[in-house]
Amino acid sequence: MQADVTPRLLADIGGTNARFAIEVGPQQFEQVQVFACNAYPDLRSAILAYLSLVQQNTLSSIRITDAAIAIANPVIGDIVSMTNHHWSFSIQELKRSLQLNTLLVVNDFTALAMALPHLRPQEKVQIGGGTVQPAKVIGLLGAGTGLGVSGIIPCGQRWIPLCSEGGHVTYSPVDKLETRILERIWRDFPHVSAERLISGMGIELLYRVLAELGEVQLDTPLTAAEISQRALDGGCALSHQTMSLFCAMLGTVAGNLAMTLGAGGGIYIGGGIVPRLGEFFVQSAFRQRFEAKGRFSAFLAQIPTFLITAQYPAFLGVAAILDEHLRDQTLCP
Repeated sequence: MQADVTPRLLADIGGTNARFAIEVGPQQFEQVQVFACNAYPDLRSAILAYLSLVQQNTLSSIRITDAAIAIANPVIGDIVSMTNHHWSFSIQELKRSLQLNTLLVVNDFTALAMALPHLRPQEKVQIGGGTVQPAKVIGLLGAGTGLGVSGIIPCGQRWIPLCSEGGHVTYSPVDKLETRILERIWRDFPHVSAERLISGMGIELLYRVLAELGEVQLDTPLTAAEISQRALDGGCALSHQTMSLFCAMLGTVAGNLAMTLGAGGGIYIGGGIVPRLGEFFVQSAFRQRFEAKGRFSAFLAQIPTFLITAQYPAFLGVAAILDEHLRDQTLCP
């Protein structure tokens, strides 16, 4: 991006929060704000509220002509209806109503995948062993409101992002406890996806099922955030068991992704949950379960796994996607 271009609007829309920023230069993000999705009836209202706040903060009018949105949802065709929230919109109608020249809408984990080559060393932490192989596929998954999955494939000087809904693959148990858990959940859900267990709602579900299997009486339901915090505090054995199992299950799915993609460039863990676990995650069974693939354990041991610690990594990716799109338009109008 050149220094004299019009500022660009970037958004990262999850099932719970909407994050906005103005890109004023290459990877230079200003006016970062986080809005609760439930506070607005639709995405357009949230965007207008953000732009109004930006104008108040800068005491000047800002003209946005190009924008890109990463959203926690499949993006197929013009109509986007969020899986984990009630917002639904037409891309073309939103573009028209906001008077934009360009509006790109991509899956949030497609955007996050495109951020991976731009992460600085201090914005990621390696978990376990393995060494990055240059010019190899990189995989990505992360738990938040749901479970996002993506990856990027090297293509010359570019990366090609994968549009994946891999979080909805069927989860497979690895031991007797997980089999008992699935047998209980199958009563309510005939298909148990990886997302059903490895997500915010998954933490809450695991907590309830483990309590039932252990014949523990629960006084009040706990949120995923409360369960996570109790596990970190060390005062609740059930919360500790829940989060330990969550990390182990994530390792199994991450190993499956590495095998599927042949991800010699590594597997990255993002999302809103794991980065908050800190040392708990580092010391968990995640890496052991990642490598636990029988005859292919040695293959998995060579693939590094990284925890993304950047505060707003999706902005890096969605900015790269928008920049590449506008550059291609200039070269091939």
